[in-house]
Amino acid sequence: MASVGRGAQAPARWQLIACGLALLASCLLAASAGAFVSNLPPLFSAALTLDPAARLPAPTRYLYRGIHTTVMPGIEAPLRTRLEARVPAALGDVLAFYRTELGKLGWQEQQDVAVVSADHARLAFVSPIGPAALELDRKEGSTAVQLVQKNAQAATRANVLPDPGQAKLVFSNIGENEAVLTINQRTIPRPAGANAVALDLVPGTYTYGLAVPGRPARTNMLAVAAGDSWELTVGRDGEAWPPLQLY
Repeated sequence: MASVGRGAQAPARWQLIACGLALLASCLLAASAGAFVSNLPPLFSAALTLDPAARLPAPTRYLYRGIHTTVMPGIEAPLRTRLEARVPAALGDVLAFYRTELGKLGWQEQQDVAVVSADHARLAFVSPIGPAALELDRKEGSTAVQLVQKNAQAATRANVLPDPGQAKLVFSNIGENEAVLTINQRTIPRPAGANAVALDLVPGTYTYGLAVPGRPARTNMLAVAAGDSWELTVGRDGEAWPPLQLY
């Protein structure tokens, strides 16, 4: 019969001492590792930094960013500049970023009209060149940004600056036939190629109609706020263009 050896075994008391030393070593290693990790800097900072290349203040981190300007022939500066962006950060962080950066540029926040909640913020400012507004909305884990700045001097030169507390509507017809605008119980015909005409409106929502010979009449809605200027245009083909906010 063959016999199988089990190898040498240490006495029981030495086994207990060895286990104790191993346990102590593992505890010291875990404590050391924990202290090391806690002192590591975060891989990604939550702070938002200003992008010096942006036309209007914007963070360097974004999912989307676009700039839109409204210009008039013969006037170099835009009447209105709008920044749209989506920033992968909490609304509170984006709001703090803009309050800091806009303040550095001399934008004065109108705190009496500020609206701030967990998922929405709307702020009004007076910038060095005209009124401005910031709107933030929390959506799908990011913050949507809309920042608008108006240029009062450019709007004055273009003759589209509204009177205080009023809105202005500019009607243009660049088509080959007469076009007729009906709004606020007024009927305004404009011959082909005639200069644009401007109307003063009380802030509110209006139903308007545009009629061009040979085309079906169009009826639509337009909401105007105090200080805003809009344009309605009939194109060369006789089609009415969507309303455009000039200022």
